Amino acid sequence: MDKNLAASLFAILAAALYAINIPLSKILLEQVSPTMMAAFLYLGAGFGLFLFSLFSKKASKEELLTRHELPYTLGMIALDISAPILLMLGLQITSSANASLLNNFEIVATSLIAFSVFKEVPTRKLTYAIILVTIASAVLSFEGKGSFSFNLGSVYVLGAACCWGLENNCTRMLSSKSSVQITVIKGVFSGLGSLGIALFLGERIPEFKWLAAVMLLGFVAYGLSINFYIKAQKYLGAAKTSAYYSIAPFLGVAFGILLFREIPGAQFYIGLVIMAAATVLLIKDTLEA
Repeated sequence: MDKNLAASLFAILAAALYAINIPLSKILLEQVSPTMMAAFLYLGAGFGLFLFSLFSKKASKEELLTRHELPYTLGMIALDISAPILLMLGLQITSSANASLLNNFEIVATSLIAFSVFKEVPTRKLTYAIILVTIASAVLSFEGKGSFSFNLGSVYVLGAACCWGLENNCTRMLSSKSSVQITVIKGVFSGLGSLGIALFLGERIPEFKWLAAVMLLGFVAYGLSINFYIKAQKYLGAAKTSAYYSIAPFLGVAFGILLFREIPGAQFYIGLVIMAAATVLLIKDTLEA
């Protein structure tokens, strides 16, 4: 198989694996509490990638983190504790389809932080896309029943997206180092941090079968997804791989509709159209970069 074709398939597979996170997490939340869920999702990713690194010669040759990266590493861990907890809380209240689309706000948060902190100037297409994603997120965040009361679940999901946006900028400062090591650190330490919070809140450790299911989901939706993403980057480059990866929220919506038979209202479809237009602009901007 042609290397570029194989890399394209890896990129699409990475997006598809991450997309299953929200709908399957919503199912597992019926058996596992939110903070405990966030903890074992990340622990599954961390320990899964650690086992992967034991059998990967390439991973052992990558440059490791040093003390100079410690502030960004600690910030990454703290934000990776907060973000999935907020997402799990949001999933308890809002639909998986709504949450999948709102996850796109991470792009806005990442761009705004990069512009304000790292002085990166966005292109015209990126600026328009940010505006459209913001509008779509606002549409999805209101109940849409003639009132202006907030949908609290959407607010939680938006909070998670903002945390991940800031975390992306912390990780950006570590990107020259071992991606496997970064992912293992993210998973293990963020997972242990969330586990400590869950136990402090009095949440119970789930039955083994549910614990195993959550960790497996974390390994697949976080760990393997990152692995395939890196494989795709080797031949496609970061820009084109990111363009493929932006389909993840829409795959998440499709999986959610199939699993839950959710019939979204007009408000959802308005948000979908606006978010789709923003994604098209983002893909064009990424490919032209």
